[in-house]
Amino acid sequence: MVVIGAGMAGILAGIKLREAGYSNIAIYEKAATVGGTWRENTYPGLTCDVPAHHYTFSFERNPDWSQHLSSGAEIQSYFERTTDRYGLHEVIEFNTEVTEALFVDHLWQLQLSDGRRDSANIVIAATGVLHHINEPKLPGLDCFAGRHFHSARWDHSEPLEGQRIAVIGMGSTGVQIIASLARRGIEVSHFVRNPQWIMPVENGNYTEAERAAFRADPEALAQAMDFEGYSASVERYTEALTDPESEGSWFMSQACRENLTASIEDPKLREQLTPDHEPMCKRLIFSPDYYQAIQKDCAQLVREKIVCAEAKGIRTSDGQLHECDVIVFATGFRTDRFVRPMHVAGLDGVDLEDLWSQKPVAYLSVAMPGMPNFFMLNGPNGPVGNFSLIDIAELQWDYIAQLMDLVRDGQCLAVYPSAQATQDFDQARVEAAKKTIWYTGGCQSWYLDAEGVPASWPWNYSRFVEAMKEPDMRHFLMLKG
Repeated sequence: MVVIGAGMAGILAGIKLREAGYSNIAIYEKAATVGGTWRENTYPGLTCDVPAHHYTFSFERNPDWSQHLSSGAEIQSYFERTTDRYGLHEVIEFNTEVTEALFVDHLWQLQLSDGRRDSANIVIAATGVLHHINEPKLPGLDCFAGRHFHSARWDHSEPLEGQRIAVIGMGSTGVQIIASLARRGIEVSHFVRNPQWIMPVENGNYTEAERAAFRADPEALAQAMDFEGYSASVERYTEALTDPESEGSWFMSQACRENLTASIEDPKLREQLTPDHEPMCKRLIFSPDYYQAIQKDCAQLVREKIVCAEAKGIRTSDGQLHECDVIVFATGFRTDRFVRPMHVAGLDGVDLEDLWSQKPVAYLSVAMPGMPNFFMLNGPNGPVGNFSLIDIAELQWDYIAQLMDLVRDGQCLAVYPSAQATQDFDQARVEAAKKTIWYTGGCQSWYLDAEGVPASWPWNYSRFVEAMKEPDMRHFLMLKG
């Protein structure tokens, strides 16, 4: 068994494989430690927008979160502790990238970055989505006298106090950075091409007494987590995405609009921060204090188009030079990469690049035609949004484990979805996706594929839960000896 990646999903796969009794396991991780996106991102203000106690493995709760929405550093520590607790360092090889996977004679033949080779009956691709940075080519950047970097490659070599920071981009990352730096009185300029809607949220602290109660009594933690209420909110959220006419959609839209109106006093600034699309068309931003931060004396919003960088700063289309010492690109990731740039070729030479020549596709986000025993966690077309991807990965694992059991029990050598089943699923998915707010809301976002169609799961959350309960074997092919 080979697992590719030791982020959240790879850690899950390693734990579950060992729990199921598999002993011949290797986890290959291209970086020097575990954590995935939480290892890569260390920018100021990094916070998960999923309630902390719901952003854990179901079998490894953490009673010691310090805040209702946990920081990136705390989450990274959680994954490191979990890795240690379950002894995964015994099977992880760090600084080792899988560069090629070829299906030959019922086995996956793997090429590793250090020149070694390995083989596996089953491959679990847990490579994640947010790891190929999207850094635009800014003319003149080579002439800029200060530092510049992507938010996922944060340069901690020098303190930021006393410096002027330019942040480009208004996704969750840009919003969190601006709020964090402005809170510290650091001079910030926020360059925003398209403002986004922001949902208000409070991020309170857990007291020591609460954490002690959670440690002493799992039932107390369960009550605080309010599984029924959380599940209902996730369901309402996904219904709002997939049905713009739903009550949930109206409620969340109103909350965003009222947040903007109530929080921004200056009519001109409010106009500049008003998006030109419907709420939830892009991934919803949750922030307790961005609107307050951008109104501080040390902060300014820049809506003019960026023309170029110069030695002293950024020149905009109105001719103004915005002087700065640091440029931060909070410009997101290339979300269509998944396992790439790894070269993957399956049955009869089926090549991943050919399979994904138009867009990444997968059957129920976990498997692909012509790729026997090659399974993905958080692969293409899965649910994304403001809910826990840990929950998604656990549901996917339960589904994949049932397919693996067929191999383990000797019913087949390998299993994979048929091309017809994959085509039928994607056709239905595309048709449904065109009814979602991602498609009808009038915006461009990383949710859209190269054809402008939302690439994510276009139905509500409960439908995904149901789909992951048991594989429909009518949609699968099996290789037998």
